Amino acid sequence: MDIPLDITARAERLVSLDPGLAPYKEILARRLLGVRETEERLTRGLVSLPDFASAHEFFGLHFRNGEWVFREWAPNATKIYLVGNRTGWGEHAAFAFKPRGEGVWELRLSAGALSHGDYYRVCVHWPGGYGERVPAHARRVVQDPATDIFSAQVWRPETPYVWRHPDFRRSNAPPLIYEAHAGMAQEREGVGTWREFTENVLPRIARAGYNTIQLMAVAEHPYYASFGYQVSSFFAATSRCGPPEDHKALVDTAHGMGIAVLMDLVHSHAVVNEVEGLSLYDGTPWLYFHEGARGTHPAWGSRCFDYGKPQTLHFLLSNCRFWLDEYRFDGFRFDGVTSMLYRDHGLNRAFVSYEDYFGQNTDENALLYLSLATSLVHSLRPDALCVAEDMSGMPGLALPQEEGGIGFDFRFAMGVPDYWIKLVKDTPDEHWHIGHLWFEMTNRRQEEKTVSYAESHDQALVGDQTLIFRLAGPAMHRHMRLSDPDLSVARAIALWKMIRLVTLATAGHGYLNFMGNEFGHPEWIDFPREGNNWSFCYARRQWSLVDAPDLKYQLLANFDRDMLRMALERRVYESRNLALLHEHNTDKVLAFERAGVVFVFNFHPAASHFGYKVHAPAGEYRVILDSDARKYGGHRRLRPGQRHFTSPDHDGAPVLSLYLPCRSAQALAFAT
Repeated sequence: MDIPLDITARAERLVSLDPGLAPYKEILARRLLGVRETEERLTRGLVSLPDFASAHEFFGLHFRNGEWVFREWAPNATKIYLVGNRTGWGEHAAFAFKPRGEGVWELRLSAGALSHGDYYRVCVHWPGGYGERVPAHARRVVQDPATDIFSAQVWRPETPYVWRHPDFRRSNAPPLIYEAHAGMAQEREGVGTWREFTENVLPRIARAGYNTIQLMAVAEHPYYASFGYQVSSFFAATSRCGPPEDHKALVDTAHGMGIAVLMDLVHSHAVVNEVEGLSLYDGTPWLYFHEGARGTHPAWGSRCFDYGKPQTLHFLLSNCRFWLDEYRFDGFRFDGVTSMLYRDHGLNRAFVSYEDYFGQNTDENALLYLSLATSLVHSLRPDALCVAEDMSGMPGLALPQEEGGIGFDFRFAMGVPDYWIKLVKDTPDEHWHIGHLWFEMTNRRQEEKTVSYAESHDQALVGDQTLIFRLAGPAMHRHMRLSDPDLSVARAIALWKMIRLVTLATAGHGYLNFMGNEFGHPEWIDFPREGNNWSFCYARRQWSLVDAPDLKYQLLANFDRDMLRMALERRVYESRNLALLHEHNTDKVLAFERAGVVFVFNFHPAASHFGYKVHAPAGEYRVILDSDARKYGGHRRLRPGQRHFTSPDHDGAPVLSLYLPCRSAQALAFAT
């Protein structure tokens, strides 16, 4: 195969960043060439990729030029009818689609045939059977509370939403991401609304210092307890939380606060449901999916997309564009990238060799899709973010395609929260190995941007515990009053602050927090299900805890806020260089420098160190963040704003002589 010189040069640039990829340079080049050739096949050289990604403007129900135009793609169909409240849910000739070739069916209706708020589905007939379906490109889907059946809904309000901040663009600041689920963001028991989130939670996020929201469970999904990860209607924002206009107002209001909004985008699989999903849409199991066993995810029981099909690429790429255009999202967190990249979905695989990334197990078509998707997003919005949830470490995932990468802006450092939860769960803190801790915090592809986090929503789900609850245990339920000196809670708070600070300070280029964890929310998340008698008791966030003036939760929130502020003000993430200054496992001390800030941690449970020497660039320093401060629930063993001067060590190198209270951390910067 003749590979163009520019493609070869891209592959060589990636190899120069990671010489371990040298044996795979030809494979890398073929992948890059495949992206180019696939785009050319899809667009036929006649339109741009963004123009190609407009299936949502062709398919589905639209009001155009004074009439309703409805198109569906169902190549195995023999007949299609629109059924709904206007037809008595029966099939009528006036509502029959006509075939237009290549699997496309079309229905045209007069303006008065449908009205805003009408309910409808399509009844698809195929050889040997038929079934009602929620249209694949429906933009509004609602569930009948009496029957639990989902239907599409005609949505053409008299007054369309008018954007107040149409020109918002994400700033270049490092993403400090607040991961949120609007449905469980309220304190009352029940499903929260977009409007409640906008009015009650957005101001909290802004005050807490986060500049980006990662919104979960946006696309419609039949089972609420799936956390939004089993999508049925890819073009419909879930109606559980309110109408589309309220969702747009949420994004718009966030933009007015200077906050970017990312969507948790699920293109790794689709729900198996047939009426409300894409499965067996036209009677065939392979319309958008793989045939046979490969079409079903062995762990999730869901349908697996075939990224080699042009129609699947058309559907998914158009879905990316839809959310950017219609709801003004500022990018996506692509869920389940590991599952997409490998035929075995990465299940029970350690990924210890480069061969794991280049063998027969790799789904090259998925790589092509992800490359096209990131290219599309950046073509439409150069400022938009594409973040990959991948635990395999696929090389080049978060590098620009010009450098031989797949084009994501960031990848999640998924090993970090896994490390913390395992460490806290299995090892008493007096046995934490400082060298291992440093390795785990910094073990990443240095050439690629990463977002780190101490804990995610996975650690908060029922069956697991958040870090603060792991550390404190049941004492959190009884000893969180300011006046209560309980030692187990004091230990938990001290370690919680240190864990978050060392994670933030060593993070590659961004940081993430899950809703409520910034103040140590004590309860797990458990959605209504048969096992809990369909209770909403744990599917909510108790904001009253952090608002209570007599409880310690406010102190944790204060620390989280000031930690973020310090990172932004000191431009910590503008420096990729993490200089290890000191590591001593017996003393449990870790010190490193980044962007002119010296971070010093004493993880020892009992020993405070006096006059402890830490090498640092010469100069005068002052403490800019002290985890032991009283306002953060500490013991105030350091004098606020204390200044330190370096002095020559026995070998002439400058050192700081510091008091390091046990279970505390401090950040020092040059005095001004």
